[in-house]
Order: sequence, then structure tokens, then C-alpha cells
Amino acid sequence: MHRRAWGFAIVFMLHLLWSGAALAAGNAAGAMPSAMDERVRACTSCHGVQGQGLNNDYFPRIAGKPADYLFNQLIAFRDGGRTYPPMGYLVAFLPDEYLHKISEYFADLQPPYPNADHSDVSPAVLAAGQRLVMQGDSARKIPACIACHGARMTGQQPGIPGLLGLHASYIAGQMGTWRSGTRHALAPDCMHSIAVKLTDKDITAVSTWLARQPRPADPRPAPASAERLPLACGSQPQ
Repeated sequence: MHRRAWGFAIVFMLHLLWSGAALAAGNAAGAMPSAMDERVRACTSCHGVQGQGLNNDYFPRIAGKPADYLFNQLIAFRDGGRTYPPMGYLVAFLPDEYLHKISEYFADLQPPYPNADHSDVSPAVLAAGQRLVMQGDSARKIPACIACHGARMTGQQPGIPGLLGLHASYIAGQMGTWRSGTRHALAPDCMHSIAVKLTDKDITAVSTWLARQPRPADPRPAPASAERLPLACGSQPQ
């Protein structure tokens, strides 16, 4: 594993050990915390106090995403569909019921979005990213990102996440794991089907363009729609 990732893992595990000791002391005194904001401190220590994400590639924004999407990700980390040791350690022995509660907690939060990325990028790269996000590429059977993630790119209930408020490097990294098959979703895994058709230039263009978009006026995911998606997705049954 990358040295930086190991550093995060060590800090994270020390935090978990401290949290476990604190909870044990609370139990001994008969004062088990009941508020979810106390119980999710292991989450907010990395993803921000309201799940807004941190300024690095490892801890993305999780606030405001559909609860079913967040639940699916926690299950994936627990059961091997996604691999990142700190997350695996955190959820390894948590039951579905508790993972649902964590997901619902963060889904209800809507902290401010970070400022859009304004790094120097060529107009040609941004134009290519915009085309793929907004129109797709019919010749390669690549649907537009907005066909699933919504016209406002804030996601869709119950299981499709928003694409805004994320760093370009994080988006690109996740697209790479979809493409390589090291990240999995419920079958049929529509994101893998799309990602394998994308080139490195496509991924750079899409991730760069998305990271430069302004925060949405209405950050909430779109309601569930009866309209069929461009391809079947196990995480969004219709």
C-alpha cells in the first residue's frame, strides 16, 4: 500500500482504539452515548464533522448522498466489494441494521460544498469532459453521466450518488478502480460496464470538468424516477 495510505490507516486505527476505550468506560459507568453524532466519530474524524469531506483524495464528501447508496458502499467495504483497510476495519463486524443507521445519518446532512476547482486546464480537456457528462458518446455506447446521476448531477434516489463536491483526483481514482474491476457494485455492475469503455483521457476530462462545477442551488438527490436508466444497474433496481 502507498506510504500515505498506511499513515492514514495507522492514525485511523489509533482513533478506533481510543473510541473503543471511551465507549467501554461509558458502559462501565452506565452512560452509553445515544446520539448518532457521538457514535459516528470514527467516520467524521476522516470525512469531516458533517461528512463534507476533507481536502485530500482519500476522504470524499459523503453528506447528502442517498442513504441506499451509502449503505451499499458500507456493505461493499465490509464484504470485499471495495478495498481500503481503514474502512474495512471500521465496518468489519457491524450488522446491516447499524450500517443503515449510519447511512441515514449522513444522508440527512447538507453541509456547504467546497469551492470548485480552478486549476489551469486546457479548454479542449474541459470541452471533452462536458460532452461525456452531458451527452455521452453514442458511437462507443457510453451514456451521458447525467442520464443516471441527474440533470443537476446531485444523484437520484434511492441508490445513485451525486458527482459534485469531489476532487478530480478522487473521481479519476474511482473510475480507475471501476475499470480495473477492483471496485464492485451489486450486479449488474453498470459502472464497470461503462468504465471499461473509457480511456485515460476520457477519465481525466470527465473528472476535471466535474470538479470545476459550482455548488448546486439544490443539493438534494433527485427523487426516484420511473424512467428507465440507459443500462441495468443492481444498485438502482427498476
